[in-house]
Amino acid sequence: MKKLLLGLGIVIGTMTFAQSSAGPRFGIKAGGNLSSITANDSKSKFGFYAGAFMNAPISAEFSIQPEIVYSLQGAKANGTYEIEGYRITNMKQNLGYINVPVMIQYNATPELYLEAGPEFGFLVDAKAKGDVNGRSFDGNNKDSFNTFNFGLGLGLGYKFTSNLGINARYVAGLTNIAKNSGGETAKNTNFQLGLGYTF
Repeated sequence: MKKLLLGLGIVIGTMTFAQSSAGPRFGIKAGGNLSSITANDSKSKFGFYAGAFMNAPISAEFSIQPEIVYSLQGAKANGTYEIEGYRITNMKQNLGYINVPVMIQYNATPELYLEAGPEFGFLVDAKAKGDVNGRSFDGNNKDSFNTFNFGLGLGLGYKFTSNLGINARYVAGLTNIAKNSGGETAKNTNFQLGLGYTF
């Protein structure tokens, strides 16, 4: 009986090790953003993201997925503004980030997974677009924003095949992105939906 239990334990242990020691897989991902900035005068805008990832199993149920992604985020201004004789309408703030999320994924089923983890963002470009006194305006205002952004992501995904899957993720920013916000904290929020392809 002891030999039988010992043999069963060795077989189970070998199977578990084989599952958790699978090598990392690499892939690409892309999709759309619905982003905003947590300020009273802003509303959501559409953008996009695209990048690459590595998925490395750490057990039969869990894996870690670091990514590097370009993400176009920002917000639209909610309404019309009068500032020092200027009438500003249709204002939109674009923020381009290189984001590095590190997601811990739990495989609820072979197809469905849940994920959570931190996201480190680095601002690479910022542009404000709109109409000023009826004329189109497009200007670089990167100096108005902090270069580094930190957030937490929560999401889920579904694998159609071993290579192709869909992912939805919400990232809540935790740091103030504006250098001079006049006492008001401005943070990024971003909902992502897109496809991933694993090689």
